[in-house]
Amino acid sequence: MPPTLPPPHPSFSEACRFWLKLGLISFGGPAGQIAIMHRELVERRRWISERRFLHALNFCMVLPGPEAQQLATYLGWLLHKTPGALVAGSLFFLPAMLMLIVLGWLYLSFGDLSAVTALLYGVKPAVTAIVWFAAYRIGSRILQNRWLAALAAAAFGAIFLLRAPFPLILIGAALIGAVGSKLAPQVFAVGGGRGKPRADFGPALIDDATPIPTHALFSWPRLVKLSAVGGLLWAGALGLLWLLFGWNGALTQMGWFFTKAALLTFGGAYAVLPYVYQGAVEEFRWLSAQQMMDALALGETTPGPLIMVNTFVGFVAGWGQALFGPERLFAAGALAATVVTYFTFLPSFLFILAGGPLIETSHGNVGFTAPLTAVTAAVVGVIVDLAVFFAYHVGWPNGWDGPIDGFAVSLSAASLLALGRYRLGVIPVIVAAALLGAGWRCLRG
Repeated sequence: MPPTLPPPHPSFSEACRFWLKLGLISFGGPAGQIAIMHRELVERRRWISERRFLHALNFCMVLPGPEAQQLATYLGWLLHKTPGALVAGSLFFLPAMLMLIVLGWLYLSFGDLSAVTALLYGVKPAVTAIVWFAAYRIGSRILQNRWLAALAAAAFGAIFLLRAPFPLILIGAALIGAVGSKLAPQVFAVGGGRGKPRADFGPALIDDATPIPTHALFSWPRLVKLSAVGGLLWAGALGLLWLLFGWNGALTQMGWFFTKAALLTFGGAYAVLPYVYQGAVEEFRWLSAQQMMDALALGETTPGPLIMVNTFVGFVAGWGQALFGPERLFAAGALAATVVTYFTFLPSFLFILAGGPLIETSHGNVGFTAPLTAVTAAVVGVIVDLAVFFAYHVGWPNGWDGPIDGFAVSLSAASLLALGRYRLGVIPVIVAAALLGAGWRCLRG
């Protein structure tokens, strides 16, 4: 039986420990990361109800930038105001940033990551299972009527068969939701028009009927002040780089280029990777095409959002440019990686802190939330497409003409069974898969 009382409000230190844990285990891309947050915050800890969680998720889905990191920022803001947002959002990517700097040093110093590759060989099937399980869990909660299910199926067909751009799918779903809010509002109500969500985890700290916290109320003066601070943080940092290195300096150009990339990241990192490739490889020649492919491989199999590929690109670019001379290559790479990460994630914090009060005020307003609900339904179809993509590359790493990787397929199926049937945590599944994969690679030579 679910508990009858909401949990106590977590202390700031308790929340910090959780956000750090999340940053260390956030494998699986946005789908897996959102699934982890749902299990931890909605089901286990009950810090937020499922409807309020989905309401926040709907907003983050339509923003440019990494939606899972933005969702963590939003929930941290609800719980502990602006400091909570900064801690939750930063700890979501800082472990990955430090990890990628170390991997970048190993990569450029020794040119061999065979030990890391052996471990990641087992992680990839586990990540595939996490994405499939996330598609099931999120779909079972948002697709609560045949119309939303049909919308998810249409989105899957559009991206899988027609290769439609993700922003176009988002726009189409939002328009359907806007029209549907007038013609059939019950269909697009959070929960699919069936009243309560399917699962009852007990009363939450921030429940469906919990009043909006004081700090989450919309205020024009607050919005103007926040916009001014955000503009100063961006312009001040870019201006400092311009003053120190000149406008054509590598670090200045990285700050400007990755600001534009951050604002173009609609639909996740995959949508912006061609732009990053074109700029970093072809235009600025900061790194080679092979190094860009290695960056993507590491970004897919390390914790944090996939857009952390930018961090690895920055490290390789700073090292290759030898910004501080040949004796200080690591310092150049680390500084470039930090600059790139800063300009990649700064807009996400500003979007959440500026737009959060407006979204909280709209809670329960079907006319406002219907487009967001429709977008989330469409995203379920896109997650299925991503799961199919991962499954193909895990099972047939050399393409359809090559042999099937039976071990990887079996490991992915076992991971899915462990997550769904035995409800094991993500950490044990990923660690076990990594060790099994490394052991298998060693046996195979």
